[in-house]
Amino acid sequence: MSGKFDNSRGNVKIANSVIAKIAGYAATSCYGVVGMATSGGKDGIAKLLKREMMDRGVKVKLGENGIDISLYIIVEYGTNINAIGEVIRSSVKYKVEEMSGLNVNTVDVNVEGIRVN
Repeated sequence: MSGKFDNSRGNVKIANSVIAKIAGYAATSCYGVVGMATSGGKDGIAKLLKREMMDRGVKVKLGENGIDISLYIIVEYGTNINAIGEVIRSSVKYKVEEMSGLNVNTVDVNVEGIRVN
C-alpha cells in the first residue's frame, strides 16, 4: 500500500520505501544517532546499515487515518536515550508530513544497540 493523492489533473502515489527513506534520513540527522539497524537482529546483535540501505531499518504502515512508522536505530554511548527518542519522533513526524503531505499518527523508536568508541 502507498500514499495516494487524487485531483482533477491526475493522481500521485508515494511508495512506502520513499516514506521509509525520508524517515531514515530525518532520524540519522539527529544528534546521538549512529545509524539505522536491522529490525529484530538475530541473536540480539544489531547490524549497522549503510546509508543506501537505511530504509531497511524503518517499517512503514499506512492506514486510513495516516502513517505509523517504526524506527530501529543505534545510538552513541553516553547520550540520553529518552531525549534522543523525543527529538527523533518530532523530527521524523515533521519531515515526513512536510515532504509527503500525509498525516503521521505514530513514530516508534526502537534502540537496537549502542556504539562505544
